[in-house]
Amino acid sequence: MSLMITLFVILLADIACTKSEYIAYNTSGRIVPGMINVHLVPHSHDDVGWLKTVDQYYVGANNSIRGACVQNVLDSVISSLFEDTNRKYIYVEMAFFQRWWRQQSEAMKIKVKGLVDSRQLEFINGGMSMHDEATPHYIDLIDQTTLGHQFIKDEFGKLPRVGWQIDPFGHSAVQAYLLGAELGFDSLFFARIDYQDRAKRLKEKTLEVVWRGSKSLGSSSQIFTGIFPRHYDPPDGFTFEINDVSPPIQDDILLFDYNVQERVNDFVAAALAQANVTRTNHVMWLMGTDFRYQYANSWFRQMDKFIHYVNKDGRVNALYSTPSIYTDAKYAANEEWPIKTEDFFPYADRANAYWTGYFTSRPSFKGYVRMLSGYYVAARQLEFLKGRGGSGSNTDALADALAIAQHHDAVSGTERQHVAADYALRLSIGYIEAEQLVASSLAFLAESRSSTGHGDPVTNFQQCPLLNISYCPPTEAAFTDGKSLVVVIYNPLGWKREEVVRIPVSTQKVTVKDAGGRTIDSQLLPLSNVTLGIRNLYVKAYLGKSPSETLKYWLAFSASVPPLGFSTYVVSIAKQTDRGSTISTVYSPKGSMSNNIEIGQGNLKLLYSGGKVTHYVNNRNLVTETVEQSYSYYSGYSGTDKDPQASGAYVFRPNGSSPIKWENQVHLTVVRGPLLDELHQKLSPWISQITRVYKEKEHAEVEFTVGSIPVDDGIGKEVITQITTSMKTNKTFYTDSSGRDFIKRIRDFRTDWDLEVTEPIAGNYYPVNLGIYMQDDTTELSVLVDRSVGGSSLVDGQIELMLHRSVIFALGKIAHSVMTSNIFLLYRRLIYDDKRGVGEVLNETVCVQNECEGLTVQGKFYLKIDQLGEGAKWRRTAGQEIYSPLLLAFAEQEGENWMNSHVATFSGIDPSYSLPNNVAIITLQELDNGKVLLRLAHLYETGEDKDYSVMTSVELKKLFPDKKISKLTEMNLSANQERSAMEKRRLAWKVDRSAEAEGKVVRGGPVDPSKLVVELAPMEIRTYLIDFDYIKMFGS
Repeated sequence: MSLMITLFVILLADIACTKSEYIAYNTSGRIVPGMINVHLVPHSHDDVGWLKTVDQYYVGANNSIRGACVQNVLDSVISSLFEDTNRKYIYVEMAFFQRWWRQQSEAMKIKVKGLVDSRQLEFINGGMSMHDEATPHYIDLIDQTTLGHQFIKDEFGKLPRVGWQIDPFGHSAVQAYLLGAELGFDSLFFARIDYQDRAKRLKEKTLEVVWRGSKSLGSSSQIFTGIFPRHYDPPDGFTFEINDVSPPIQDDILLFDYNVQERVNDFVAAALAQANVTRTNHVMWLMGTDFRYQYANSWFRQMDKFIHYVNKDGRVNALYSTPSIYTDAKYAANEEWPIKTEDFFPYADRANAYWTGYFTSRPSFKGYVRMLSGYYVAARQLEFLKGRGGSGSNTDALADALAIAQHHDAVSGTERQHVAADYALRLSIGYIEAEQLVASSLAFLAESRSSTGHGDPVTNFQQCPLLNISYCPPTEAAFTDGKSLVVVIYNPLGWKREEVVRIPVSTQKVTVKDAGGRTIDSQLLPLSNVTLGIRNLYVKAYLGKSPSETLKYWLAFSASVPPLGFSTYVVSIAKQTDRGSTISTVYSPKGSMSNNIEIGQGNLKLLYSGGKVTHYVNNRNLVTETVEQSYSYYSGYSGTDKDPQASGAYVFRPNGSSPIKWENQVHLTVVRGPLLDELHQKLSPWISQITRVYKEKEHAEVEFTVGSIPVDDGIGKEVITQITTSMKTNKTFYTDSSGRDFIKRIRDFRTDWDLEVTEPIAGNYYPVNLGIYMQDDTTELSVLVDRSVGGSSLVDGQIELMLHRSVIFALGKIAHSVMTSNIFLLYRRLIYDDKRGVGEVLNETVCVQNECEGLTVQGKFYLKIDQLGEGAKWRRTAGQEIYSPLLLAFAEQEGENWMNSHVATFSGIDPSYSLPNNVAIITLQELDNGKVLLRLAHLYETGEDKDYSVMTSVELKKLFPDKKISKLTEMNLSANQERSAMEKRRLAWKVDRSAEAEGKVVRGGPVDPSKLVVELAPMEIRTYLIDFDYIKMFGS
């Protein structure tokens, strides 16, 4: 007892001699050679919608879901940066920063620009959102990044240097070379990779690599890539939001719990642990995570103290930093880095938890985004061809909505229901404005200037955004009083297209004439009962009223449309002397008659027996293959107390599979005509499909209708279709990377580590945006899709696609619906959670007059079998045509004077010219400053095709025949800097000398200003800003 009293007296004496006073923390730490440098990177990961909508997150609304307010984050951070010039902060999501910036005073803007100029505040990544990498199309990724980069350039004059994809659930090769190196980024960082891959990389110190994502572009488009050793948050014990539990540094000696040395020791230990798995003497700590820094001083106060005391301690060096500073330090270390190729799919964060369900989740929303993506490309072209005016409709709202929709919790299908509805509403608003622009542009181009003068166009074009549910009022109206329907068909591709167009009509007495007044072949096809049922239900659900017309037929006719132009067709009541449309022959084979059915009147024929396809026969390329198609569903795993991982919006975890029993007698309807044949199959009460074979095409088009999925048995169902052949594919198949390169996949195999197989189904699923194919020694089978889905080849000779998900026991966000232009409804019946943060129980239905049912998804996939080595031609050409479908606009004609008073056929390029078959125009856009943004993409990889995997060229003089190019400037991919300047700044990273030597990388050369011919090497995308001297207006 006496000893304790003595110690207490000594302590009181120490305290009496000690003062509590102001401490000037030295935060001026800089890189110290020879020491371990800990780069503290303050950041907040702000989802552009997830549990709350983008605007709710920004203003801090709906906080019963989550207390997150991005406006507070930015206000608080900016204030804290003003307090100490050594502090730094990075910001990523321009959709949020743009909202905040608009609300600032001019005085505040000047001060914030000072922070940016001094590099206290740095923009990283710089897109409008941190996009997903599995489910978006590469054109959408380019567009949303360009929007953000342009905002940064216009407001701050800065160029983002670093890619920051810290949260997406797997990473695509396209992200590395296209959305990384081709942007001019010096590095790319992210957190999520497979848990087995991470364990190996931690052991071998290979978390940081040089990533060559493109086989074709190789080292010319490589990027230094850093994978965080854990998640995108600080080491344990170093999170300092106001309610976090990490112990702060308590450095007031008069207060209890003084802990400076203890916390310094913790810091040093964590730094050394990370240094042991990292090459060079530089490590990066991510000081923040989701929606942090709402009270920024709680973070900066602690970092100030750690930098001060850790550097006084002297064992390691701490400093405020950014990913750019960290990248420069890594580069200066002169290290040789291992090479990474291919991608980082699929992603599992633990055993039995493969994040491959979101490849398909919300399939209707995915379809809606994809449809509007192609529409946006066409609308910008038409805006350019007309000339962008200072007033009137434009594509800006659609651009903003599409940019946000690429967020990794948007098109991925991993958001809450009300957030999905918000994304769709924004897309709908953007579409409505773009639709007006398209209509006015087509009217401007179609109207003869001699008849209308140079005023505003008077033609009223209508479009049909609900055509996917067979609803199109202008085509269904009865043709009376001598009126006819004018159909203007626009082709956004650079080559001529010959395609069959289908529109719904209410009468059979119709004829179709082309621009020359010639009657052309046309065909009337009956609507299936399934189609009519969807039409009647969903029109009433969407519009609050039933269709006014009784729809009877699809009218199909062959259209020939010039590149970047339109053709006009007139549909009218057939006179007695006219050649009317051919009414298809229709029959329903029964019994033995169903054992020998053939559809297809051209080169391609499909043979059926017993209601199922059995053979694929192409008489031109002499391919004959046994083929079967079936539907099944996986029962999703619901989890147990011992193994709680369930299937959900993110995670696909099947609990066995069940073939869908076809009805004892599958109901078949065969439809034949001069243009196409159809086979209608009702396979079960909730699955049907229509297979189409066009006379002039050599592929099959399959339109599937799935839903509503029965859930009365309490089992979640993840619906797949399987296409089975006799091909010997040796576990190998190929899937695309964001619609661009194809990557070789081998079942139960990973290139970078020895895979321990825990989920033989989900672990072999990959994202499919463009298509999937397999091959053997003689043939290759390709399947193309109209939206992102999950796909695999789980059995040799078989391709599998997941079309629809209803996971009633797994809480996530799974969409099942028919998508419209302005409303989408989603089908989710969810009880439990896949434990990835969403926390929502839903039972979504479509309701009419209080009667509800589960929703239905309708979509298409396309199938072709070729001789080995010939499939790429179809995949690339048809893939572009699926992404950029013909755009239809309708007007009413009085009498027969349309062709005399309007331009019936138009092309924006020289009539003698079309783009090479291996090139696409992916951007043609007039900017606000009058310059024109042009992107040209080579569609083939090196070695993909013997004819088209070669250097090709585009003649700009013929691409723009009515305009004179006064200046042509090649830019980086996001058009925020000249390409030549970007290449001069590019860092030349050293790689392991043991790596396999790459072949010669080929790139297109500089453009001769007198010839104006652009060269493109395989997989190359070249971006230009063009200044024109306008010679004359189109249509004049």
